[in-house]
Amino acid sequence: MTDVLFTHSYFLKFDEKEFRSMMPYPPLGTLYAASFLQSKGYSVALFDAMLAESENELLTHLEKHQPKFLVIYDDDFNYLTKMCLERMRIAAFIMSEMGKQFGCTVIVHGSDSADHFEKYLSHGADFVIFGEGEQTLFELLQQLETRNSQLETINGLVFRKGTRHPELVSGTDNEMLKQVQHDEIIKTNSRQVLHQLDELPFPTRIIVDVERYRKIWKERHGYFSMNIVTTRGCPFHCNWCAKPIYGQVYNVRSPQNVAEEMKILKKNYSPDHLWFCDDIFGLKPNWIQEFSEIVNKVNAKIPFKCLSRADLLVKGNTIEALAQSGCVTTWLGAESGSQKILDAMDKGTTVEQIYESARRLKEHNIRVGFFLQFGYTGETKEDIDKTFQMVKDCLPDEIGVSVSYPLPGTKFYDNVKEQLGEKQNWFDSQDLAMMYHGTYSPDFYRALHKLIHKRFRIWKGMEMISSPKKWNTKSPRAIASAMYHRATVKKFEKEMNKLNNTVGL
Repeated sequence: MTDVLFTHSYFLKFDEKEFRSMMPYPPLGTLYAASFLQSKGYSVALFDAMLAESENELLTHLEKHQPKFLVIYDDDFNYLTKMCLERMRIAAFIMSEMGKQFGCTVIVHGSDSADHFEKYLSHGADFVIFGEGEQTLFELLQQLETRNSQLETINGLVFRKGTRHPELVSGTDNEMLKQVQHDEIIKTNSRQVLHQLDELPFPTRIIVDVERYRKIWKERHGYFSMNIVTTRGCPFHCNWCAKPIYGQVYNVRSPQNVAEEMKILKKNYSPDHLWFCDDIFGLKPNWIQEFSEIVNKVNAKIPFKCLSRADLLVKGNTIEALAQSGCVTTWLGAESGSQKILDAMDKGTTVEQIYESARRLKEHNIRVGFFLQFGYTGETKEDIDKTFQMVKDCLPDEIGVSVSYPLPGTKFYDNVKEQLGEKQNWFDSQDLAMMYHGTYSPDFYRALHKLIHKRFRIWKGMEMISSPKKWNTKSPRAIASAMYHRATVKKFEKEMNKLNNTVGL
């Protein structure tokens, strides 16, 4: 028998776009919570939904481990989880109900459950943890195991006041469970976030089928990538970015602590590549410079990709230190080539900084990725054209394109909530539905998504043709892709022009 069976609600199989890309990572936030409980003496196991075929696979793990607690602990470091996708919510409901039928106390934690705890409590969850979850989970298990009923003293917890649980009542049987009282919902005080992240144990990867991940990566991409995180939270004010877990604060691990974990990964798993899945990598002044020095000194350097901001990258020798520390790819939240839109988003960056950071990254042989966002309120055709021009001028190595997505708790959501209909979440990450009144119709933005990818492939292919000295094994494919899109783009642009005249919802 295992004390706690952990799982999470992100099934790669249920997200068609990401399933095609097939770049899976274990649920890092879940592993942190599991490791924290292990350090307190609990036995833990994992049903890793990331690589599962369906929710039904949970039954096998319930039968194998016979857990007292089923903890659906979503990965706070996975941006796809932060999007609160409808299909993953359905999966969480199904697994919650399975856990209840099996006799478990069901505990849920994540961005979506923090925003919609009533729904989760109505679909089998006994408790919802909001905010940073490790300490709250530990305190909850302590009280349940000692049959203490002072649940209202635990910060960061939501539950129904009249609910009785098997751990609090000896001799509980199915008839007693049918008599569970569902009174008012209690939401306790918010929990203060952890400040000393070095005190946390490293995530327990021993409960993950690492070799299965390795096999997928090697077969699909020719290398093996693992994930790691150095910070929690983000201090910036982008008004469309939801922060239901850590709020507006951030804390950071020391470079020494991160390097120590990298040494362990290097020794135990030999990854070819790391993904630093921080919201922003290297937030603290001079952190990257110190990190670069340490990872080289202790032989912990592993090639990695990360996410940063244009205004941070152009400061001092940051990009040089980033390159020396092993960075091979940096993604920028560029969002728009229009300063008007960046200012409306409260982004805090300038278009000039985007151009300059992209140029400097390339100078240091770091691949550049741009996250782009269309459809923000007030965006016009002129603003869209500026974004296209920025992509053409900067020619990043990769782009990720989305439309503005209102999530509860953000200024952007408050601005458009009167326009929202019944659909308020995407079903999966390729949904791209406009859930408020954009300048143009939803069909326009879906076509726009395709058009910028077409033009981007053309521009990259032309760059390759004009710079034969930069050719590599991927060059023929890039050139062929450019030729294909160049032959089809005119017809597509005519269709786009027709949609130009359509209005929003």
